Amino acid sequence: MGSFHIGEAVIDFASTGDLRFQGSCGGSPLNTAIAVARLGQPAGYITQLSTDLFGQRLRRHIEENGLDTRHLLSHDAPTTLAFVEHGPTGNRYQFLANGSADFLYAPDPLPELPADTAVLQFGSVSLVFEPSASSVERLVRAHRERLIVVFDPNVRPTVIPDMGRYRQRFRGWLPLCHLLKLSDEDATLLATGPLDEQIAGWLAQGPAAVLLTLGAGGARVYLRDGSVLNASSPKVTVVDTVGAGDTFTAGMMVALMERGITQPHALTTLSHGDWADIARFACTAAALCCTRAGAAPPTRTELAKALSAT
Repeated sequence: MGSFHIGEAVIDFASTGDLRFQGSCGGSPLNTAIAVARLGQPAGYITQLSTDLFGQRLRRHIEENGLDTRHLLSHDAPTTLAFVEHGPTGNRYQFLANGSADFLYAPDPLPELPADTAVLQFGSVSLVFEPSASSVERLVRAHRERLIVVFDPNVRPTVIPDMGRYRQRFRGWLPLCHLLKLSDEDATLLATGPLDEQIAGWLAQGPAAVLLTLGAGGARVYLRDGSVLNASSPKVTVVDTVGAGDTFTAGMMVALMERGITQPHALTTLSHGDWADIARFACTAAALCCTRAGAAPPTRTELAKALSAT
């Protein structure tokens, strides 16, 4: 059993001061796929890579991390570039993405995922641009009945031309997913009223659970029965928060798969204690990611050691 992840593949240029930047391979769903693999579960990636030098580096990065590459396509359009500036109140992003290979993703026919796939993740910037947005949605619709679908919108307002329109589209994606993962920043951008009321409304539209990350404050799990469960995050020395949310998402997926939760209906068998343990597992993985520079998720051995120490 394993997971597939669909979305952008970008080169992240992180600011090191003034106009100096350090490049690395990234993209939220790609970071999550690599984190799943590092945590010990098979994972594959679905996107369209450029044939340019950045695309070649991304392909090597994907292969070196052991991801299933059977659904990687190639295109001679350029690679998406993302520039990240770290600030005292969060990160600022600037994307160079128009006409890039990953956002031109429009396969015909759609890929058919292996029978032993358990989880499909979608979301992030790939839902902002066409034709990738429509292609991602069609793929999710085609597999929703047999796979656990995880939606992480990873909202980036600098590339969203109309937040009101985006919020409408977000509500249209909710019935496609079984699990919705949000950061507190995502929730603030998407909510149009009191957050608890908004989340109750989102749950009514499809997800079995909403998992809200709170940075150093851990995470909160909202369930359809009205329950709200809290999970703390271990105290660590933070070096970099890039990739932490993606690692949380990966930790959630791995915790589910390790419990044998591999089909949508099985989510209903989880107890409140199970959800609390899943969130704690994911929070600990995310915290470990924060102890090193870049999106560098832990291995399963590293996570096991950290969990045993708490």
